[in-house]
Amino acid sequence: MAKQLPEEEPPSVMMALAPVSTSITVINVATPIATHQAPISKVQSLDKRRSAKFRVSKSVRQFLSQFYPEASVADWNDWRWQNRNRVRTLEELERIITLSADERAAIERHQGALPVGITPYYASLIDSQNTSQGLRRTVIPVLDEYETTAGENDDPLGEDSHSPVPGLVHRYPDRVLLLVTNFCSVYCRYCTRARMVGSAGERSVKKSDIEASFDYIREHKEIRDVLISGGDPLSLDDEKLEYVLSTLRAIPHVEFIRIGSKQPIVQPMRITPALTRMLKRFHPLWMSLHFTHPDELTPEVIDACGRLADAGIPLGSQTVLLKGVNDNVETMTKLMHGLLKARVKPYYLYQCDPISGSAHFRTPVSKGVEIIRAMRGFTTGYAIPTFVVDAPNGGGKIPISPDYVVGYENEELLLKSYDGDTYRYPDGGLRLGSYSGEPS
Repeated sequence: MAKQLPEEEPPSVMMALAPVSTSITVINVATPIATHQAPISKVQSLDKRRSAKFRVSKSVRQFLSQFYPEASVADWNDWRWQNRNRVRTLEELERIITLSADERAAIERHQGALPVGITPYYASLIDSQNTSQGLRRTVIPVLDEYETTAGENDDPLGEDSHSPVPGLVHRYPDRVLLLVTNFCSVYCRYCTRARMVGSAGERSVKKSDIEASFDYIREHKEIRDVLISGGDPLSLDDEKLEYVLSTLRAIPHVEFIRIGSKQPIVQPMRITPALTRMLKRFHPLWMSLHFTHPDELTPEVIDACGRLADAGIPLGSQTVLLKGVNDNVETMTKLMHGLLKARVKPYYLYQCDPISGSAHFRTPVSKGVEIIRAMRGFTTGYAIPTFVVDAPNGGGKIPISPDYVVGYENEELLLKSYDGDTYRYPDGGLRLGSYSGEPS
């Protein structure tokens, strides 16, 4: 008997059952996916026909033929099919991947939130034999996850303590984080919200929660910027996501809406013509995409980013610095160059948050500084993200950069350039590091 990894029902399945309305439904975790065979609407049928035109690379076609011989290319390019056929059990994993004893033991031990969940598409990118492959390490658990070290906790950023209503985090003066689902089609093992994603219970998104969040935003006119996250908001059906966007856009003081997502990377077929047509109605709308490694920049993903960019959505990347995955200059530079070619601007490079059981992923902060220093001057500034530590307990993002200031000499600022040479800049005013208001 295969071990079933507990998880909530995919919103893409559940929400298709409900009539289109101005509400977010409760995600039911108890009902098996197989019992829901929702009729396909005309829009969904049209998207499925169009999805067959999406590019499918040669290696992916081989994977499809080997492991899903009963599925057509049209099935593969249907994001709902991808959700229904996610790899979630030991039996399914071992059909595709040769698990190590460590991986198998970690999966057997798992309970609660952050289950295993991998779309067939993303599984096609995983090395079936190499346990040290970067992408494999990010989605298949190991026993190190169960070792909590000093300074780690389940909510390291203090999001729960900055949540005035369930599903809303108000940490910065003019912006809020709106959590619209706790479901992701692929679960990253280093997830900041490992305490809640893929689980049921109090952190499931209920209609009352989402409406309370909207009311809070309406009442607080200082809020001009809303980041929609979760879980992954692009896992919602178009109609539900449209309701969230239209409600926010109707609030006069909300100027800026962002969506944080990894769906275009783990499920590029989610970026359908219907989705992009809907999204472009809510400009200015920005999107932050979670990229980890250059292996994710497949032809399918590049095409998906192109569809979003063609819809007028500015794209930025958010990358977590991970030990043994992307913590070297060569890998990071290749990723950032590839993102630019995919029309995605590198935005943030995050120090890995100290969630419980994350020590095997976290590098010293100095490693991030080392990478940024090695990139600066040797490639375009467009390719260099801002390296930040998201300070524990709600301190917010704090940029960490190499120190290029050597000091002062004879009313001149001494600066060290990327090439190691020191340069002088005339600067006789208030010196850097002086806050007294008087020249020092």
